[in-house]
Amino acid sequence: MGSQNLLKEKKLKITKARVSILNILNVENHSLSVEDIYNMLKEKGIIINLSTVYRNLEIFSNKNLIQKFIIDDGKSKYILKKHKSPKHIVECKMCHKEIEIECPIPQIDELVTKKTGFCCVDHQLKIKGICKSCIKKKNKTLR
Repeated sequence: MGSQNLLKEKKLKITKARVSILNILNVENHSLSVEDIYNMLKEKGIIINLSTVYRNLEIFSNKNLIQKFIIDDGKSKYILKKHKSPKHIVECKMCHKEIEIECPIPQIDELVTKKTGFCCVDHQLKIKGICKSCIKKKNKTLR
């Protein structure tokens, strides 16, 4: 979805600064600091105040357009929430029923990149457990 459409969807005024910031976040596949975004905008010849970047990132975060998280050094980093977030599978070890859930850790790709140097393009996770139905059945047979 384009930056202007995202702004319309969230009922935000479409400005050059907002579109430019969202475009930067949309192109990058990793989290960025305010300074990263500001410098990328400058490199593209887009003149914007650092305070405007901070203010718009806060608005985007409040409107649930971006994910804000704090890294080890206490600085905030931001990543655009993609509408198609990675999914994870939870599978029952007894009946093999599977349930799909959205990734609860949006910054996992960033953490993997930081630790390994890999540029993550996708991730999958499969969790095994026992579903409620099978737990009830097992408890009945133990009585």
